[in-house]
Amino acid sequence: MGLPLLSVIVFTPVAGAAVLMFLRSDDAVRWTALAVTILDLALCIAMLASFDTTTHAMQFTERRLWVPALGITYALGIDGISALFVFLTALLGSICVLASWVAIDRKVKAFMVSLLSMQALMLGVFCALDLFLFYVFWEAMLIPMYLIIGVWGGEGRVYAAFKFFLYTLAGSLLFLIGVIVLYFNGGETFDILALTAQDLPFPVQSWLFFAFLIAFAVKVPMVPVHTWLPDAHVQAPTAGSIILAGVLLKMGAYGFLRFSLPMLPEASVYYSTLMLSLSALAIVYGGLLALAQDDLKKLVAYSSISHMGFVTLGIFALNVRGLEGGILQMFNHGVTTGALFLFVGLIYERTHTRSIADYGGLMKAAPVYTAFLALFTLSSMALPGTNSFVGELLVLSGGFAANLAVGAPAVFGALLGAAYLLGMYRKVALGPASVGVRFKIRDVNAREMVAILPLAILVLWVGLYPKPFLNIIDVSVKHLLAQVHDRGSGQ
Repeated sequence: MGLPLLSVIVFTPVAGAAVLMFLRSDDAVRWTALAVTILDLALCIAMLASFDTTTHAMQFTERRLWVPALGITYALGIDGISALFVFLTALLGSICVLASWVAIDRKVKAFMVSLLSMQALMLGVFCALDLFLFYVFWEAMLIPMYLIIGVWGGEGRVYAAFKFFLYTLAGSLLFLIGVIVLYFNGGETFDILALTAQDLPFPVQSWLFFAFLIAFAVKVPMVPVHTWLPDAHVQAPTAGSIILAGVLLKMGAYGFLRFSLPMLPEASVYYSTLMLSLSALAIVYGGLLALAQDDLKKLVAYSSISHMGFVTLGIFALNVRGLEGGILQMFNHGVTTGALFLFVGLIYERTHTRSIADYGGLMKAAPVYTAFLALFTLSSMALPGTNSFVGELLVLSGGFAANLAVGAPAVFGALLGAAYLLGMYRKVALGPASVGVRFKIRDVNAREMVAILPLAILVLWVGLYPKPFLNIIDVSVKHLLAQVHDRGSGQ
């Protein structure tokens, strides 16, 4: 194969960040960063256009020796499980640049360099086929995200950034221990495909399952290791919140898909009931916490805990409907919740308040803004015709098939979602006009519309015609389930 497409996709943002270092004008920095992210997005669209949906095999693979003495290789590749997230990461990268155009007015160059570096590392996580390389990308993400929150965040940014760093670092250290155990128990190789083919003893699988569970649960985040998320979201700038919700939370669920299920099939089957119970807890608990919020960002942040509970519920249902729904819902959550954080950021730029009580009557002051906010609100509550309905329906169907007892709490969680989302929209858009806010509101401009439209199109496209997206993941999901059930019945 000629062009190493995945390497180009992963390292285009790095090259862009290097170019930014030599620019002096903030405007030049912004336009260059936007051009780089759009180029990366175009490459990802080209990758999806040539993606073969009939095979579960890794595609666009690259493999070069890196550290031969330890069996470490530079290996990249994607399958149906990772392809959509590579595209999502690139899409949200360009939207983050647009969202930061005015909001970030100090140290613009450093911010855009951090943003592009973060994008490259996230892309690397979804493309890595070597466990050591994966860990390098996974761990290095902490640095730019810590800077984005800690330097450009709100008044409590230092505390939030430090808390985020400590939680994720603790999880990463457990993951590192698990990687080392896998290396020595799996033939002293870091090759992810080779490790997937190994049959580890159940006691080893069981120990690794809980090591990986804690590491991935922090990223998802699952209850009770979720407390870093609201602080990080509230203090992060808009772009930081979009990255956190849109991509970073997906890393934990992706870890379950790429490592726990295929490498630890017996343990995954054995502990699936525990995972379903934790997922149901997250759905209900996150919904109740969101229902109690008066801060727009906190409401969306806690809703993420509930929505990601649906993702893990689908994954550990261990059937086709649940798993396909969980993966599609990961993508949908990135689109919808990323959009909601964008809208919170846009209104905060105009009013400098996130208190729901301070808003009211936005329908009259900003009709275009409130119309799109309605679309994303309805998507978040999984209204038929929107993207989240398809994913949530598949998850609930798979969840009920796997365990009737966890299906009921999940339905209750969905009802909670309708309650807090409709309540928020009623107060913000339809309530009595707020004297303190109504004179400061302007409707969305052309730049903001460019950021909104791709997300709105995806909400309706997946909601009305999900077949192309399900086709991408279908064959890989069925292959993964065959691995789990064929090798997971020994315990």
